Amino acid sequence: MCNPKPVKNQKSMFSKNFCPVLLAFLLCAAGLIASPARVPAMPPSSVSASETPAQPAAESLTFTLEQAVQQGLRANPRMTAVRAALRGSEFGEKSAGAARLPALSANYGFAYDDKPVAGGDREAWTLNVNLNQPLFTGWRLLSTQQRAQLFIEQVQAEVANIELNLILIIQEQFLELLKARENVRSAEDSVIRLQSQLQNAQAFFDVGLRPKLDVLQAEVDLAQAEQVLLIARNAVATQNARLNTLLNLDLTSPVEYAGELLYLPYQPDLDDSLDRAFRQRPDIALARKAEEIADKDVTITASDRYPQVSANLDYFRRGDDPGTSGSRSRPDPWWTAGVNLRWQAFDWGRTRYATEQARQNVLRLREETANLHLEVSFDVKSLHLKLEEAAARIAVAQKAVEEAREGFRIAQARFQAQVGTNTDVLDAQARLTRSEADLTDAMADYQLTLARLFAATGERNPGLLVP
Repeated sequence: MCNPKPVKNQKSMFSKNFCPVLLAFLLCAAGLIASPARVPAMPPSSVSASETPAQPAAESLTFTLEQAVQQGLRANPRMTAVRAALRGSEFGEKSAGAARLPALSANYGFAYDDKPVAGGDREAWTLNVNLNQPLFTGWRLLSTQQRAQLFIEQVQAEVANIELNLILIIQEQFLELLKARENVRSAEDSVIRLQSQLQNAQAFFDVGLRPKLDVLQAEVDLAQAEQVLLIARNAVATQNARLNTLLNLDLTSPVEYAGELLYLPYQPDLDDSLDRAFRQRPDIALARKAEEIADKDVTITASDRYPQVSANLDYFRRGDDPGTSGSRSRPDPWWTAGVNLRWQAFDWGRTRYATEQARQNVLRLREETANLHLEVSFDVKSLHLKLEEAAARIAVAQKAVEEAREGFRIAQARFQAQVGTNTDVLDAQARLTRSEADLTDAMADYQLTLARLFAATGERNPGLLVP
């Protein structure tokens, strides 16, 4: 039984010991909070506690033509898909090679015999383990493995073909974007010129030197030019979105595509271009691999004509219990080894007809390859001619722009001197706008043809660098 007096003394002693410790702890904590030596100095760039830190702005990406192509090759889903197909073909080759190795199988079961022979078991549990090694299959397994290896090479050529096509698509869209920007710049210049002419016509009309018709004509031409400018700006936005899609970027990402239309003289030799095309184009490599695979299909189909030989090693256990521990009729496990031969001697011509069908497929692919060579030859030749045409158009268009600018300047001066008409100025402005558009088209066509010529010869040139 507890004595209340000692409890009281113990409580009093606890209070005397605990209070000073608690007081010291609070003083120390207050000192740590209030001591300036223990508070780290705030850096000058830090924000005060009362202010909300600003969110960092999204960084704008900038791509040149070559960088855009590299980004597309790295991130476009088509490339991811074809690379997965390549990995799958490699696993297929391993599977075909494994078919030539020994195969191990096991059978386990229960049987009930209604009328067993003398000394036999009415109920039996059996276990059989079989090791099978194909020895001769009419070259079917070997040809299947070789076909799988050829299929890997075919998929590799397909990867190269998709890469080449993607490079060309990105280059075409990039150049279309540069062309659209030039059209915007030309349209803006046209609007500025027409605004200036409208002001001049209005000023002359205000003082009675020109009729109202001049003002109305200038206003109509200015409105048409503004519509052309809106269309050109929309084309730029559309091309930006298309490039973002090809590069697997968000449509709203702030991406800047840096570049301009340039004329870099290039006169390749036709025979050299044809030689490089036949040697480098991945679609020609694809056609050749298809022929080789078709040849292997002929061998695989014809393999049923030959005997199929295999070796077998079997291990058996039998018993009257699930453990197959033996029975009265067969107390011990046993094994057998042997060679099997299977030959289908007659099948009503099925194998012969199927083999002939496979041979006809080989002939078809060879003719298609020959036709592809003809198409490649025409493609390269036509692009050579178009490249020469675009280069000549650039020279003519540059001269036309210079003359149109001079004609517009003269028409403006004559209008200011009251010896020319407003129609002369508007016509000169329209000719200048058309000549600028012709020059832009020629410059864009030249670089587009250059990109297509590189692709037609199987050459990867992401930045369109002229050798």
